[in-house]
Amino acid sequence: MNAEAAGAPDAPDAPEPSPSPSPSPSAAHPRFAEALQELGLGDLLPRVRRFPEQTRTAAEAAAAIGCELSEICKSLIFAADGVPVLVLMDGSSRVDLDLVRQELGAEKVTRARADLVRETTGYAIGGVPPFGHATKTRVLADRSLLDHDVVWAAAGTPYAVFPIAPEKLIAHAGGTLADVRETAE
Repeated sequence: MNAEAAGAPDAPDAPEPSPSPSPSPSAAHPRFAEALQELGLGDLLPRVRRFPEQTRTAAEAAAAIGCELSEICKSLIFAADGVPVLVLMDGSSRVDLDLVRQELGAEKVTRARADLVRETTGYAIGGVPPFGHATKTRVLADRSLLDHDVVWAAAGTPYAVFPIAPEKLIAHAGGTLADVRETAE
């Protein structure tokens, strides 16, 4: 057998062997990819976009995607009387802690520490997806998300996002619609 027939790399005219077809791995965090499958949302996996630069903030994500800041869905963990709660908020708005407190009937609401975020969700700040968390938490979804046909949310890493209809996102997150964003006075 000559070198060309064997496909040896030193044969100048040897064709490159074609790789065997295999599904490409998702850009989503493996735990989040598994959660999507379990929720019957596996069709979203090919739509996950991974970026070479971090999309840790809403502004970074919007710039990378090329969408409006308000089309980003932030997944934010707060502590309401010490109990974790997830707030889903559009990227151009800030959460009003007093409104969250009133909505939950809590005495005190604070931003969760990074260790509580990871313990509750299984993900690091900047990559927290809206569902598929390590633990079940109460979820509030600000109505502003419904202003869009599609929103983009983190897919478990600070480098990956996915598009989804906000109604579908809220339903799969088990969210309660609420008005919890800061308003200009």
